[in-house]
Amino acid sequence: MNFRSKQSDSEPEISLTPLIDVVFLLLIFFMVTTTFSKEAVLSLTLPDATSEEKIDPQEWIITIQISKFGEHAVKGPEDDEPRKLINSSPKSLQRALEQAAGDINHDSIAVILYVDANDAHQSLIDALDAAANVGLTNIQFAVNNAE
Repeated sequence: MNFRSKQSDSEPEISLTPLIDVVFLLLIFFMVTTTFSKEAVLSLTLPDATSEEKIDPQEWIITIQISKFGEHAVKGPEDDEPRKLINSSPKSLQRALEQAAGDINHDSIAVILYVDANDAHQSLIDALDAAANVGLTNIQFAVNNAE
């Protein structure tokens, strides 16, 4: 019996196939788990206007976005992004405004309405009514400059 091992003259090689498989799986994992941020919650086409008034940058700002379908999104002074409301009822909009305003003095808060040019007027009236019920009176409208 011959118990000697056969020694080959070639050097050992590292197979790259498993390494490529692992890198490919990691790539898929990172692509799937990556989150992408959206700039705007609602798609809006703002109306045009020729007059212009700028707000004081030191004021607290709450923005309300209203789409042409009547959907609402509210962004408070401490929020990073607008939060889309589940339903468009005036009560839920009022609760969202109360939460966004918090304990801040309501006189120092500016409310900016981003309303789609094709929006039904009832959504705008609901937003104005909700802001008035919360006690927010400094309300401005965002428009495109027509010049």
